[in-house]
Amino acid sequence: MANDRLSRVFSALADPTRRDIVARLAAGDATVNELAEPYDVTVQAVSKHIRVLEDAGLISRSRDAQRRPCHLEGEVFDLMTKWIERYRREAEDRFRQLDAVLEQMEEQPVTGTPAKEAAS
Repeated sequence: MANDRLSRVFSALADPTRRDIVARLAAGDATVNELAEPYDVTVQAVSKHIRVLEDAGLISRSRDAQRRPCHLEGEVFDLMTKWIERYRREAEDRFRQLDAVLEQMEEQPVTGTPAKEAAS
């Protein structure tokens, strides 16, 4: 199960630096050097993060003359959204069922008196 695509995506996004790289790529393509600028780590360390994101299918790299820009792959987010949406719908269904039960309880007349009031 750990090798399935969704697991790799969520695992890659578990790291805050990689989430930040994804957020920055959402604004546009960038090279490894450009992505490494704001971090207090080596370009090689950022390259490792990019490799993890690439392996998960979140980003790809292309060649543009001497540049090798990283590009965010949007279809992976569709995969994540479908997975999340499935469980969100199930949770909403359970909440609707609970709301219906609570509404039925409110509509039922209260019978009997509480023990404390009866003793008074």
